[in-house]
Amino acid sequence: MNLRELVSALNDFASLSLAESWDNVGLLVEPSPPHTVNTLFLTNDLTEEVMEEAVQKKADLILSYHPPIFTPLKRVTWKTWKERLVIRALEHRIGIYSPHTAYDAIPHGVNNWLTKGLGACTSIPLHPSTAPSYPAEGTHRVEFCAGSSEHVDTVVSKIKDIQEISCLTTLPARVEGEEQTRVSLNCSQKALLEVVALLSQNSLLYNKTEILLLQKPLLPHTGMGRLCTLSEPVSLSDIIARIKSHLKLPHIRLAVGMGKTLESPVKKAALCAGSGSSILKGTEADLYLTGEMSHHDVLDAVANGISVILCEHSNTERGFLSELRDMLASHLCSKVNIIVSEKDRDPLQVA
Repeated sequence: MNLRELVSALNDFASLSLAESWDNVGLLVEPSPPHTVNTLFLTNDLTEEVMEEAVQKKADLILSYHPPIFTPLKRVTWKTWKERLVIRALEHRIGIYSPHTAYDAIPHGVNNWLTKGLGACTSIPLHPSTAPSYPAEGTHRVEFCAGSSEHVDTVVSKIKDIQEISCLTTLPARVEGEEQTRVSLNCSQKALLEVVALLSQNSLLYNKTEILLLQKPLLPHTGMGRLCTLSEPVSLSDIIARIKSHLKLPHIRLAVGMGKTLESPVKKAALCAGSGSSILKGTEADLYLTGEMSHHDVLDAVANGISVILCEHSNTERGFLSELRDMLASHLCSKVNIIVSEKDRDPLQVA
């Protein structure tokens, strides 16, 4: 596939608009066009060892879940490992694409995969995502009534001169037994200030003005983190065994909630792949499951009777790559050979 066609298909698979505002997602390194992608190489972290593997396997595009370019690069030299990644990619005509938190949010993404480690359950996003656009043009709707048609015509004429006004309509209305004209319009935040300033020049209009905020609708099953309700309560020790099996880990880190034991039942679990403190904090649950949390956030959870399971950051993400390979193969109609890195691994180990 042509690189740009493939990037478009990847964006369709998971809209980059779902990524967090602080994130750096999308096509990060692009070889000079035209660039054909025969082999797509999946990794959780793009380290130098993984890059050499991609070169050896003749990858044309690397999909790295974590963006290898996050903070801006001021130069591209051989001095730092991230700069060297860019150099090696361009030398071997390999593109780099990162979806990161877009894959956290989608219903078929990383957090959905992580819920499977709990067993049979239902789940909802902890922080639901909103649609990328408003249900209509503009961010606000303004409505007001006026009795004099001549006055309405004058006001409407002035409103039409304001930029970023849309859906301007006038309709006959009967208000308290009096025939009036109802004016409705959509506008941007900037235009709203001008509309209000115009209407405030006439107290009768201004006092009859309604301003509605147009909310972006929530997207079903989409967002950061998950609150999971198990079909049947399970002991904490059984949940630990399930998670270790799902993530293929010989061990996890555990903090038992105040007043709880390994035999205490778990009915509700809040989870977030990677570093979950900010997403999980304040959620009522029996268990928090994530890769890493700060020491003090763990203490807070434990004091509130919530047990915490930490599996190290990338261990809660990497296993998703096998499912991703199969989903992308279907989404791309098998037009590209997709392989998963064998060198990619969590940097931490028990010594």
